[in-house]
Amino acid sequence: MRLLLVEDDIMIGEALCQGLRMAGFEPLWLRDGAAVEQALETRDFDAILLDLGLPNKAGLEVLESIRCNGNRLPVIILTARDKVCDRIKGLNMGADDYILKPFDLDELAARVRAVLRRQSDDGTPCLQVGGLSLNSATHEATWEGRRLMLSRSEFLLLETFASRPGLVFSRAQLEQDLYGVGQSIESNTVEVHIHNLRKKLGPEFIKNIRGVGYMLSRRACSPGAVPAARVSASHRPVHVAA
Repeated sequence: MRLLLVEDDIMIGEALCQGLRMAGFEPLWLRDGAAVEQALETRDFDAILLDLGLPNKAGLEVLESIRCNGNRLPVIILTARDKVCDRIKGLNMGADDYILKPFDLDELAARVRAVLRRQSDDGTPCLQVGGLSLNSATHEATWEGRRLMLSRSEFLLLETFASRPGLVFSRAQLEQDLYGVGQSIESNTVEVHIHNLRKKLGPEFIKNIRGVGYMLSRRACSPGAVPAARVSASHRPVHVAA
């Protein structure tokens, strides 16, 4: 599950990123409220963890912009502002939860999952592109109703592509989505994951735009397209090893 963490305090941000990864989340950390809008335009997230005292654009302003744009993405406020009036204001403006600092990381993880469960119960659809369906809450992937067995990194990479079919992602963008900012990784890690996805879904699913990056092919994900991994004489369901 991908979280957008908006927190200007370096020590708190680093600790939260580490704790959230250990809890199975994939955080993208921003320190400036004004950067949130661009992040939401270029990437998909499951929820936002939002501090209130942010530079350039305050947290409540960020929340107001999100809701005014019709975005129902869950927002959890993380703040030291403990007055009842502040909590009421944040919740009335559209926050899904309001957590006071300091807090326990295990409790934060539990409350994030609770918010996401409530959203799922409200009928929020899975990410769907043609015959491809991805459920970020359960990390389940299916192709025309048949389950695909993907590794964690493969699922996250496919989710990034499926969130913007036809949009080209640079390797740097994909690395940041997979591992966050400032993480040390091997230079060919993204290419390895893309190679594995192509083996499982077929070479036409992910296109290489030379000198620019990679994109999910709309044609490959159109209904009726058949991944190479499914082509067999018996037409049995796909079960691909992670």
